[in-house]
Amino acid sequence: MDRIAYETFAKLEDSHFWFVSRRRIFFDVLDRELAGRAGLRVLEIGCGAGGMLGPLQRYGAVHGIDIDRECVEFCRRRGFQRVLCGSGYELPFADGTFDLVCLFDTMEHIPDDAQSLREVKRVLAPGGRVFVSVPAYQWLWSQNDRIAHHHRRYTAHRLRSAMTAAALQPRRISYFNSFLLPLIVPAVLWQKLMDRLGRLPEGYNNTSVRVPRLLNGAFTALMSSERWFLRRLRFPFGHSVLGVAAKD
Repeated sequence: MDRIAYETFAKLEDSHFWFVSRRRIFFDVLDRELAGRAGLRVLEIGCGAGGMLGPLQRYGAVHGIDIDRECVEFCRRRGFQRVLCGSGYELPFADGTFDLVCLFDTMEHIPDDAQSLREVKRVLAPGGRVFVSVPAYQWLWSQNDRIAHHHRRYTAHRLRSAMTAAALQPRRISYFNSFLLPLIVPAVLWQKLMDRLGRLPEGYNNTSVRVPRLLNGAFTALMSSERWFLRRLRFPFGHSVLGVAAKD
């Protein structure tokens, strides 16, 4: 991707209903999980174009890491200087460095998620938290996953098992993007059918379809409203899964 492509993606993060809604949901969960704590040491693994680095600063000093050197350079041009190029398998930080580690839709890109979570546990301070979000259900695998270089999709059980296998203690695991799932499933099934018939345009993905402003606003309001429900319950199904775990 060139600079224009990164800038386009950054603008999409600011306006597209999926990016805006997930950000509202994630930070509502984190605000409650971290209530009363400030001045934290924060790391985002797989920071991409840097859309979450700014909001994370409400908790303290934020570091980012991404395997893509061009992503790192773009983040630095946006003013985020504590961003490094590196692998989730070998984080360039000492043991117990961070109070919060976030992987926002990152773990599905990592071939060995168990190794990456063990590394997360290593750099977490005692009592630290890890926040993870991942796409749900392998049966929803589509061309979008291939284009995004995903290795898998998850269930809530699979995410919980991955966390406990790394000796992290799950505190909250739930599906989300549940209200829009009845619309998403037929759209993905259509995409899979067109792909099998060889009629899906090359490079087609979830952001290829332009969402009209009014519809984008409606989707944003509906999806982001899930944060109110997540304060009291866990959704039994959804297009994605989120989880918070602690290092005891």
